This record gives sequence, C-alpha cells and structure tokens, in this order.
Amino acid sequence: MRAAPVARFDETGARVAAKLWWVHVACTDSLTLYHRAPARGHRSADLGGVLPGFAGVAVHDGLTSYRHYDIAHGLCNAHHLRELTSLTETIAKDDAQWPAKMADLLVEMNKTVQAAKAEGQTSLPPRRLAGFRRRYRALIAQGWAAHPPPPPTGKRGRPKLGVAGSLVRRLDLHQDDVFRFATDFAVPFDNNQAERDIPMIKLQQKISGGWRSETGADAFLTIRSYLSTARKHHRCALDVLREVFTGQPWIPAPVQ
Repeated sequence: MRAAPVARFDETGARVAAKLWWVHVACTDSLTLYHRAPARGHRSADLGGVLPGFAGVAVHDGLTSYRHYDIAHGLCNAHHLRELTSLTETIAKDDAQWPAKMADLLVEMNKTVQAAKAEGQTSLPPRRLAGFRRRYRALIAQGWAAHPPPPPTGKRGRPKLGVAGSLVRRLDLHQDDVFRFATDFAVPFDNNQAERDIPMIKLQQKISGGWRSETGADAFLTIRSYLSTARKHHRCALDVLREVFTGQPWIPAPVQ
C-alpha cells in the first residue's frame, strides 16, 4: 500500500479489554489494512506501517495528526458538504448564504470533473479551474465576514473559532487539498472508500460490545484486512480462507 499513488485513511474508537482503543484503516480500491492503536495521533498511525514512507496522496477527513506527514493531502469533500449543510440549518439566515453556495460550488466542481473523466480527459481546462478558484475565494471571504476570528485575549494558544469559524479556516488554509480531486483526477472527491471499510468494525462493536483481549482484537483485524482485500478482488471469503489453511494463501498482486 505504501507504493499506491493514492490511499485513504480513517479511524474509529473501539473497546478492547474494557478500554478505549482506536482502529485505524488504510485502504485503496484494492487493499485494506486495519491496525489497533492507543490513540489517533501520528505515532499511532505509524503503527500501521503505511504512512511512514508513503509518498502518494493521503485522502482523509482533515484530522490534524495527518499533517505530520510531509506528503500531498486530499480532503474529504463529503465531510465538507455535511458540515456546510449543517451550518445552513443552524446559523442566521443572512449568514447561511455562503455555506449553501459553497456546497453548490463543490457539487458543481465534482460534476464537472466526472463529466471530464467520462469524456476521457485527464485534467480540467486551466480557465475553468481558475474560474472555480475565483468563486471559491469569494465565498471564503464571505465566510470570514460572517464568522470573523475573535479578538486576541492575551492568553497562550489560538483563540477558539467555533464550528463555523473552524470550517472557514480549514477551507481557507487547505484550499489546495480541497481542490485536489479537481487538479489530480486520480484523487477522489471524498473519503467514502475508507468510510465503507469502517462499518464492519462498528458492527462487531455493536454486536459484541468490544474485544476481550488485545490478542483477540489483533487477530480479528488481521482476518478482516485479508477478507476485505479479497472481496475487493472479487474473491470468495470461504475460498481464500480455505487457501490459507491449506498452506497456499491468496496474495494480491503488488501495486504497479
């Protein structure tokens, strides 16, 4: 997976031996790898063995620990759409115009990229991309006008921006990562692949309430990594398990 040009990353809480742990997932369209870690930070992400040495584009939901890695990033715009929609429902009507327009712009950009891919194009025309950027910057300015940063308090640390201000800051500071799907057609619009690989972990927690031991959790995650990867290659779970126990395990082809 370290050789993949694009990989998705996500994490979710899990109970192991009656304590809170985190299950991290690294995945592509053809590979899945889960690992257990004590936290969500970059040292815990390192334990999976993918991000150390990874040189591709990391797609994620914006968790700050991923910024530890000096690589290209792609932010999940499905998350942004949900946050923008929530803002339009919770803030004053006059201030709700910019998040609604920003959501419309992101959807329009995605449709434009999908149409270009369907026509066999590998990039957007520079003028079209520049037009999107101009509209984006104008909406960011409206966002800051509606949710300005609080005045300095003299205390150490960055003043809290609130939900709306934090979203504006992320969209402003990491514009290139928001646009990554439009500037690099290999990068997806969202992080849905990682989110689709997480539910089995949540289902296990819902049914069993957690794992009784760290050994049992690690065994489960190893097996799920193998079966999820096999499924992405359209292999039958029983077939690949039979091959494991007869000494001839199926192994996916290396990333080219």
